[in-house]
Amino acid sequence: MLEENRRPLLIGVAALAVVVVLIGSILLLRGGKETKLVVQSIPGDLTLTLDGHEIPANGEVKIKEGQHTLAGSRRGFESYSTTITATGETASYKMYLYANSAEGRQWAKTNPEQEMELEREAGKRYDEMNDRLRAKYPIMAFLPYIGDGFEATQTASKTDPTNPQAISIAIEVYGPQGKTKALQWITSSGWDPNTLDIIWTTGK
Repeated sequence: MLEENRRPLLIGVAALAVVVVLIGSILLLRGGKETKLVVQSIPGDLTLTLDGHEIPANGEVKIKEGQHTLAGSRRGFESYSTTITATGETASYKMYLYANSAEGRQWAKTNPEQEMELEREAGKRYDEMNDRLRAKYPIMAFLPYIGDGFEATQTASKTDPTNPQAISIAIEVYGPQGKTKALQWITSSGWDPNTLDIIWTTGK
């Protein structure tokens, strides 16, 4: 009996989701020349929005020409948004998110084909990945940095080594005042050392 009552509820939820996507598509088309946007997303079940309206994570949607904000999110992954420009008859974009928690890394283990595609795309998108990292870690714009008694560089994340969207700050100190000077440089530049993944080493 409980199963029979649940079935209409599930059907209603699915129908509502379809209606939401259709309404979003209609709103995106309002007042402009029509353009077809083809999207591919990994993870395939992420939530994708265009100008705040939910659209299918994979497939086609018709939108008006011009600039649009495309945003992807999913629990266990780092959210990402970008601006795309739709011109002509067809535009395309690949929305790939990177795991930033144990849940995301577990998804990668159970979805090896999508994870391999993500890694291949990461190699192609080296510049875009660096842009994402610089937005997340503004300190990267100043690295490498040689200061009074220390040298700071970036390296793969110590706490999250499998996440390509995470880095550590490697600081090699020379002499007893090196660490103090490095911390002064970090704070005087407007960053909080507690929010940085810092690897401290001692030089000769």
